[in-house]
Amino acid sequence: MPQKAWSDKRERQYEHIKDSERKQGRSTKRAKEIAARTVNKERARSGESRTASRSSTRDMSSGRRGGTRSHGGRSTGQTKEQLYNQAKRLNVKGRSRMNKRQLLAAVNRKK
Repeated sequence: MPQKAWSDKRERQYEHIKDSERKQGRSTKRAKEIAARTVNKERARSGESRTASRSSTRDMSSGRRGGTRSHGGRSTGQTKEQLYNQAKRLNVKGRSRMNKRQLLAAVNRKK
């Protein structure tokens, strides 16, 4: 998927990102897609491409962003109520006075 318009630096960047994505368990097809999109965005940001979208040029760089938007807006982890119910099933003592972090730690200890 590397393109002829890419410089040697961008070719190396593409291979590095693709290898990194493969190590994280992505399919080869998905890893290639992510790598190509990332390289193309970086090219647009640095003025190497003929056209560039507004989000490519005005958004923070993907390297600096570090995947902050990769979760699709989903919240991560369980809610306090879910943890409380799990603690109740596991007979955790003092669960009614615990905050979310304490409930999570107690549930993980009991498992």
